[in-house]
Amino acid sequence: GTVYLTIDPGWGREADRIAEILKRRGVRATLFVAHEPTHTGDRSLSPGWAAFWRARVAEGHVFASHTWRHWYFRADPAPGQVTFTSRQGQGSEVLDAQAMCAELARPVLALKRMVPEAIVLPLWRAPGGITTPNAVRMAAACGLKHQGWTRNGFLGDELDAAQHPNAALLRRNLAAIRPGEVLVMHWGVRSRREPFAGILEELVTGLLGRGLCFETLPSEGVAA
Repeated sequence: GTVYLTIDPGWGREADRIAEILKRRGVRATLFVAHEPTHTGDRSLSPGWAAFWRARVAEGHVFASHTWRHWYFRADPAPGQVTFTSRQGQGSEVLDAQAMCAELARPVLALKRMVPEAIVLPLWRAPGGITTPNAVRMAAACGLKHQGWTRNGFLGDELDAAQHPNAALLRRNLAAIRPGEVLVMHWGVRSRREPFAGILEELVTGLLGRGLCFETLPSEGVAA
């Protein structure tokens, strides 16, 4: 059976460690890119991350859009419009069709400037996986299909470590993940006190040991 590992942007503190584990175990993932703040004081699509993304392309990972600003889709105020709101109090705006396409295209264009050979799929993922009907329709008009994750594919790296320690997450994930799952994690989560990277290799080897294999998402996406 096949599983699909997807990685969303994050704080980036464990990014090199995560990448090394995936390289060592021969795991290729689908990387959703956005311009998010990182532990180095810049953002994930700033020039300082160019070498990191070049290395991921060389390893065979593929990419898709996660919006540029990583704001949240909240409502559909009118046909052909969607409300896009910051989590950090930076405001809210209503996107029309043109603005929606631009928001989804911008992270891909930034990545391509750094790594022109990057393979980008015609997929996108809303921050938090939260969509509205208009957001899905408008993105489809831009040529992009929304890709979520499966219920058992939520690996838990965003959860509070005191209530969900790594050992418990590892047991749960090894028991729950089945063929066809779309898995989601991040390049490190700022608020998590016990970095999920500490159990990633055990999780990968455990799934491989069960006969599962990791593949990048197909261009048409996977039901989630």
